[in-house]
Amino acid sequence: MTNLHVLLVEDNPGDIRLTREAFIEADIQAKLSVVTDGESTIAFLEKKGAYAGEPLPDLILLDLNLPGWNGKEVLRKIKSEPGLLHIPVVVLTTSRSEQDIMECYQLHANCFISKPLDFEEFLRVIEKIKMFWLQTALLPSRNS
Repeated sequence: MTNLHVLLVEDNPGDIRLTREAFIEADIQAKLSVVTDGESTIAFLEKKGAYAGEPLPDLILLDLNLPGWNGKEVLRKIKSEPGLLHIPVVVLTTSRSEQDIMECYQLHANCFISKPLDFEEFLRVIEKIKMFWLQTALLPSRNS
């Protein structure tokens, strides 16, 4: 698939920078859009306000710890909207909590990944996301 678009939902500036660097290192040929809170995520996906011209992403990388609406609330909203529920959501968070894992899958997360703290390990995780979600899996067309 060409012209891939990934939406990163992350409020930590350091993690945003690391993700951008990992995308460059992994040679991910995708547009990476970033939103930093739950409300902005929903505005982005509903193409409201400043996000009116943005295309829907092909993949969402979602942190759980967000200001305002947390990641679980965002996930619940995405997976309850007919126009959004087809977008794969990879929960990418520091949590390893069994409760968080179970709740995210119950809310129909497509994947739950705990972020490693080491950059080299984080890069390997991003490379695996690239290999599976951006190269192996067939993703629905944004026009679906």
